[in-house]
Amino acid sequence: MKKSDFVLTPYIKSSNLRATYQILNTVVPYVLLWVLAIQAASISLWLLPPIIILLILFSLRCFSLMHDCGHYSLFRSKTMNRIMGFLLGVINAMPQYGWSRDHAYHHKTNGDWERYRGVADFLSTEEFAQLDPFNQRLYEVLRKPLMGIPGGFFYLVIKPRMALILGIYDFILHVLTDLKQGLQFNLAQTISTHQSKHWHTATEFWDLLFNNICVVGGWIFLSHLWGAGLFWSIYSITLSCSAMIFIWVFFVQHIFEGSYAHKTEGWDYVLGAVKGSSYLDLPAILRWFTADIGYHNIHHLSERIPNYHLAACHRENSHLLTDVKTLRLGDLLDCAQYLLWDADANRLVTISSWRQSTEMMAHAATHRNNG
Repeated sequence: MKKSDFVLTPYIKSSNLRATYQILNTVVPYVLLWVLAIQAASISLWLLPPIIILLILFSLRCFSLMHDCGHYSLFRSKTMNRIMGFLLGVINAMPQYGWSRDHAYHHKTNGDWERYRGVADFLSTEEFAQLDPFNQRLYEVLRKPLMGIPGGFFYLVIKPRMALILGIYDFILHVLTDLKQGLQFNLAQTISTHQSKHWHTATEFWDLLFNNICVVGGWIFLSHLWGAGLFWSIYSITLSCSAMIFIWVFFVQHIFEGSYAHKTEGWDYVLGAVKGSSYLDLPAILRWFTADIGYHNIHHLSERIPNYHLAACHRENSHLLTDVKTLRLGDLLDCAQYLLWDADANRLVTISSWRQSTEMMAHAATHRNNG
């Protein structure tokens, strides 16, 4: 199977009109829901749950559209994608440019499990076997579906702030080291020679810095306007839950029984897209809130296809997608069991099946030795 077998090119064309409409029908309701939530809280806290559910869903859609901007597919203009991606990143507290660069690496290596280990930094069976029982159990617990809630809060609210603080701290240490060594201090040269593990390029640094200024500034302003307790109660629930949903939607798009999980040698990009990505069959309302990301195999065949063309492209190429894994929300718990990569077999396995296989091999070895 080759990429040229698929009809993709007609669906790559972006529409500024459709993109603008999507931004408006997402951001405007999200802002209005926040105003409604504050007004409702002044009447009765019991009015908040349905509003918060809608806030979570619109936050999820903001992240989905930010994802499209990162692929430069939502708008025709690269500049417009950058501007709107940054603004959507502020809404979700995520520095969009750096996130998009990391996500682009996932697209380039999808299905190559030697180079990219998925959303949860999976271990190979060999690496897992080297852990002691406590760390094996910890590894398993940290990848349970419900851990997506605190994990989502850390991912959106804490991690980008830590990255900036730790990165600046490393840079200051770098400057002090140069001064201690008696090197002539040159700010431009020091910046150009400093390699940070918290950002890869100067562009990523500036995006991270300005995102933090806007996000933290927004936190301070809204906490003062609405009260820190009320604001953070709604905000933390909204971002934690929307991040959890997006993480697990992404999870089941790549982690499932039979998923293409190959070594670098012999890896194939198209097979990674078609057999290493699922078709997530969601209810219509969730397809809208996730911006049709369920058509994930098509998205991986060409990330330049905007979300509003994915369904049509999927229908056009359906005869080539008969082997694609179809999943539904009810399959989440089953997929969540596939936490290890068997490098020898080029497949994902469950911890329980690995333990069973290990015990059988140990029993067979004992039987041979006794025999």
